[in-house]
Amino acid sequence: MVSSKLIKGAAICGIGAATAFIPAGLSVANAATVKTAAKKSGTFLGSAYMTHYGAVQVSVTVKNGKITKVNVPVYPTGTFRDQQINSVAIPLLEQEVMVAQSSNINNISGASFTAQGFYMSLVSALGKAGLK
Repeated sequence: MVSSKLIKGAAICGIGAATAFIPAGLSVANAATVKTAAKKSGTFLGSAYMTHYGAVQVSVTVKNGKITKVNVPVYPTGTFRDQQINSVAIPLLEQEVMVAQSSNINNISGASFTAQGFYMSLVSALGKAGLK
């Protein structure tokens, strides 16, 4: 049984430390370019990123440059174990984004694959919103 408390892992600080989360086909230079776009308001859907257990996709709602809502419409649910892990990990990741107001979030131990896919989709969504 999954404990309701997952230990937070090391902080993901900046694009340099997040290179381990950049999948094949996306270079550090491409990921870094999302920082230069103008800030927008609206709901932005990040690209879906395939993890070992399935796709993860994040959407963010931004108003006046502030993240007001984070939603994860796509994440692995194929097995009971996926459901156990993600029922705890997804709300923690969403909360991390709301507190940080950026992609500078902590990893979730025990949900590394979901956290990786979440992070990459989040960076994509925030790039569309002109945030980092």
